[in-house]
Amino acid sequence: MGAAHARALVSHGAKVVIGDVLDETGQALADELGAEAEYIHLDVTNERDWARAVELAVSRFGGLSVLVNNAGIVNLGAIGEYSRDQWDLIVAINLTGPFLGITAARDALVASAPSSIVNISSIAGMMGTPNQHGYTASKFGVRGLTKSVGGELAPFNVRVNSVHPGVIKTQMTANLDLEDMLGPLGRAAEPEEVANLVVFLASDESSYSTASEFVVDGGTLGAFTAVDEV
Repeated sequence: MGAAHARALVSHGAKVVIGDVLDETGQALADELGAEAEYIHLDVTNERDWARAVELAVSRFGGLSVLVNNAGIVNLGAIGEYSRDQWDLIVAINLTGPFLGITAARDALVASAPSSIVNISSIAGMMGTPNQHGYTASKFGVRGLTKSVGGELAPFNVRVNSVHPGVIKTQMTANLDLEDMLGPLGRAAEPEEVANLVVFLASDESSYSTASEFVVDGGTLGAFTAVDEV
């Protein structure tokens, strides 16, 4: 999804710094996007990496007005089998990562305001999923972090929103049985369908939206709600 976000943002006139631990893949994407993109190695659990990424955005492009926290992993296991190491790893990447990114970018975003932070959560951040304890907890955490930071930064004209995708066609979902996870639309989404929402939230078109959730899930949550109400 991160690649789709970068492509979509550039297509709408943005200049982007792409951060990842997959250096060859990230550099290839930056090369594809040309002069409007730079790549930097970024382990989202590393504060120094975040500081360097923000410094690159400011020095190369003159400021930072949008932060998209997209990095995430999933791991599985039933309670009693799901290990502390699994828990620590997923919380570090999925939740501590966005916290560190927001912390590092805060002053630059305020300086470039109006600015926007887009945190990629999941529908797992709005409903429980068996065997996905760390993933569910971390994505609920991203949702809560979005609200607390959104309220705090609103006076500085920095908006903060969370995006909650359902099943998206990515490497993360490639080996999962998706049949029972699809919403009423009956299909997984293309990453570009999430990227369209990210562009909207990054732009001034969403100028009155902050500390809010935006769901892109093919109707999954709505369908569960309807069943529950019956």
